[in-house]
Amino acid sequence: MPDRDPLRQRLLAGLAALDLDVPSGGVAQLLDYIALLARWNAAFNLSAVRDPAEMVTRHLLDSLAIARLVSGATLADLGAGAGLPGLPLAIIAPERAVTLVDSNGKKARFLRAAVRELGLPNVRVAECRVQDLQGRFDCITARAFASLADMLAWGGHLLAAHGTWLALKGRRPDAELAALPEGFVVDAVTPLAVPGLDAARHVVIIRHAAGATPPPRTVPEP
Repeated sequence: MPDRDPLRQRLLAGLAALDLDVPSGGVAQLLDYIALLARWNAAFNLSAVRDPAEMVTRHLLDSLAIARLVSGATLADLGAGAGLPGLPLAIIAPERAVTLVDSNGKKARFLRAAVRELGLPNVRVAECRVQDLQGRFDCITARAFASLADMLAWGGHLLAAHGTWLALKGRRPDAELAALPEGFVVDAVTPLAVPGLDAARHVVIIRHAAGATPPPRTVPEP
């Protein structure tokens, strides 16, 4: 890892631009996460981003750009991969119970190591397919996981009755919006301004349709 001070300054500037307050020790934990990811990345290829400074922008700030939209006591991050956006969101809100979901053993191993080394008692790792996860969550996040139709078909049973689903996308996914499954509605499609990132970013905010009940868990294929 390079000198941390430039990374810290980039992170602090980005947090200020997002108008986010981070709990005591949170900035150090976020930088520790980047250091850990950079170390594991050399052997396990968890991220195409190699430069730690770019990781601050493309991973931390990109994830935290939705922080103000997250609500409720429980959060599930589907297809968490290297822990994005779930881990940064868990670090800045230690009062929220966060579940990181990924079926890939290599990625789940990294996530468990990150939870342990960063000291995050509010985070658990579920190494399973989304279809197999049980429970209901106040908020669900998904970043580059699948189409809106597929992610809701696989994980719609996880969203609490009054919950919020935050799907992170690059460009506005108009074609996907037209194919939303029955029982769900798009509350808003909000462009995101990620400090230091010159690329299109949107979050699709999805809720259960009025009067709809959460669908049952999808029966996994044999």
